[in-house]
Amino acid sequence: MTDWMSDHAWETWIGLAVILALVELLSLDLVLLMFALGALAAAAAAALGAPVWVAVLVFAGVSLALLFFVRPSVVARLHAGPTLTSGHDALVGRSGVVDEPVDAHGGRIKLNGEIWSARAATDAAVFDIGTEVLVTKIDGATAVVTNKES
Repeated sequence: MTDWMSDHAWETWIGLAVILALVELLSLDLVLLMFALGALAAAAAAALGAPVWVAVLVFAGVSLALLFFVRPSVVARLHAGPTLTSGHDALVGRSGVVDEPVDAHGGRIKLNGEIWSARAATDAAVFDIGTEVLVTKIDGATAVVTNKES
């Protein structure tokens, strides 16, 4: 078996890469994938006629470089995917129509097909019935609104 492996070094490295990639599918941690890519680099070195010890050094070097320099950014990018805003947070940035006059102390707006209690974001702002407003935040069950044009 070892004679075949030494005679077919690049095929052995390809086989190791495939095994590592398949096991990576079970863990999904991207560690074994980095080693699989290192094994592919070692297979390339072996295919170019490098001795076994050089292929092992290529495997170790490429694997460790990928593990410490590439994997962290890939993992961060995968985990920082788009977030789904739901509940009241999904209403921030939407526009509503004033149903009862809104000032800094209260009022009502129609927002997303529902009637919400609302208050103006600033003390000086007053919105009349029919005015289109923009929700800047949700404070409990109250929508804090500002002028749509600003």
